[in-house]
This record gives sequence, C-alpha cells and structure tokens, in this order.
Amino acid sequence: MTRRLSKEVRIGNVTIGGNNPIAIQSMCNTKTENVEATVNQIKELTAAGCEIIRVAVPTVEAANAISKIKKEIEIPLVADIHFDYKLALLAIENGADKIRINPGNIGGSDKLKAVVDAAKERNIPIRVGVNSGSLEKDIIKKYGGVTAEGVVESALLKVKQIEDMGYDNLVISIKTSDVMMCVKAHELIADKTIYPLHVGITEPGTLSSGNIKSGIGLGLILSKGIGDTIRVSLTGAPINEIISAKTILRTMGIRKNGIELVSCPTCGRTEINLIALANEVEKLIMNYDYNIKVAVMGCVVNGPGEAAEADLAIAGGKGEGLLIKHGEIVRKIKEEEFLDTLKYELDHWSDC
Repeated sequence: MTRRLSKEVRIGNVTIGGNNPIAIQSMCNTKTENVEATVNQIKELTAAGCEIIRVAVPTVEAANAISKIKKEIEIPLVADIHFDYKLALLAIENGADKIRINPGNIGGSDKLKAVVDAAKERNIPIRVGVNSGSLEKDIIKKYGGVTAEGVVESALLKVKQIEDMGYDNLVISIKTSDVMMCVKAHELIADKTIYPLHVGITEPGTLSSGNIKSGIGLGLILSKGIGDTIRVSLTGAPINEIISAKTILRTMGIRKNGIELVSCPTCGRTEINLIALANEVEKLIMNYDYNIKVAVMGCVVNGPGEAAEADLAIAGGKGEGLLIKHGEIVRKIKEEEFLDTLKYELDHWSDC
C-alpha cells in the first residue's frame, strides 16, 4: 500500500507523520488526580507497547497532576480537554506534550485563541478532535443528518479557525461509532489536508464487539495508507487496546515488531487445556519484542503442520506435547511444563 504522506509533528519524544511509524496510543481510565495509579497504569501500557498516552483533564487537580505524572513516565502525555479553556491553559503550563480539544466546545473564539497562543508559545501540538456526536446543528441540517461529509467539513472548519490564529502544529482526529461512515470520512479528509491523522473508531464497545468493529474499520482505513497514530478504543482495561492495536498493525504488515501468536480454535480432538494456554501465552509474549511467530496447537491434525511453520511452537497431544523450533521437533514435554518451557525459550531466544 502507498502511505499517505502527512506533515511531521513532534509530540514530546515521538515524531508522527511523514515516514515515521504509526504510533500506538491509548488513554488512561484512572482518575488523573490519582498520580500513583495513573503512573502505574502508564508504565504498564508502556511496557506493552504504548507510545503516546492521553489522560482526562476535567478538573484543576487533574491539570496540576500532569507535571507530577510526567516526571515518572517515558512516553508523551496528551491532555484531553473539554468545555473549560482554563484547564487547557493549566495543562500546557504543567507540561502536557499535546492537548486534545474540540474547538466547538471550548467556549468561543477568544478562549480558543488563548489556548492556541499558549500552545504556540511552547510549540506543542493541538489535536483537533471531532466526533459524530458533536456536530454543529447547521452542519447536521445541511447534510440531512450525521454524515461523513459533515464530520469532515466540521473538522476542516475548526482547523481553519486555528490556522487563522497563526498556528499549524496540528493533528486531526475524526471519529464515528458507525464503522463505514468513519472509513468514508477518513477517505474524504485524506486528500484535503496535510496534517497527521489520528485514527480510531469511537465508542465501538466491549472487548469482543469493539475488537471486531475496530479491526474492520481500522483495517480498511489503514489499507488505504491513512493513519499516523492509532487507538483501538475498548470498554475495559486499556492494556487490551495496546494488544489489539499491535495485532492489527502486525496483521496488516505495517509494523513487524512483536511476537505473532497463532493458536487453533479447539475442537473435540483437543487433548490439552488450549484455551487457558493460549491466553497465558498471549500475556507472556507481550514482554518480548522479537519479530517471530509462536504457535500453540491443540491436536495432532493441524498441530504439527502449523507448528512447523512457526519459529517456536507447542503441538499438543494427550496431556503432553511437542516442543518445535524452526520446524524441527526438539523434545516431548508435559502439559504442566508448556508455559514455563515457552518462557525459557523466549528468554534465551537471542542465543538461538
């Protein structure tokens, strides 16, 4: 695929746009005022592969917490602001690496200009965020409802507002919960602006339904070369967003870092507790950055063949299995040894 070439924007120690890798982003679900809990969650997400983190800033206490949080983390911190421009100013003062605002709900052009001027003074980017649920009434009337065209028009009008204030250090985010509308909106805006695009499907749902919607929507958007940062929004623990984003990017061949896990769907021939094993292995591989394929297979039908195509694998039998490396059988191991054996092999993979 041909990547859409966008303007480069620096967010803390991460540069997006241009030919830079698509950055993986998530958002904390802790209270930002709780510095310890927020820092701990950010560190967990960073270890899993998160490269940019966003926090909610609904209060003065949350805005002031940013300076404390930043001292403890390694990745850029984005402040999410709604309604109160003073919180945006305070977040910038406390060292936010980027602010996310919707210019339509920040309180008027004079207040927007105050935010823009503060961001300009520190040269931090502004993410202009527009969701389908926040469209202006006149745009909804113009298009006869919420449409992809309306979302794009709203976003570009807000971008022009900021450009007219003398600032162009911007990132654009347009999201809808309607998957195909979101895809169309990104197709429409891609050729109308040079700014980096943060892509995602908003409010897609739980881990199950959200992953399906995000996989389809983001897969279609990314396949057109669109996207500079990505968030898989899910109802639940943010760590799942990182796992899903990495899986989507790796599946599409966009990013190669991280282990690919292959496991069979189970059937009546399965003789080991494959479901539990696969879940444990999925957690295990998050700790490694090898560009390899690991397979855990449950029976003798597909197991040996699929395992042979992986770099490291276990092909299960009745209470035991074969450890396979690079297509070669190494030895038999007992079921209770599966996870520890895989961990040992991954710990020593660089020696292979």
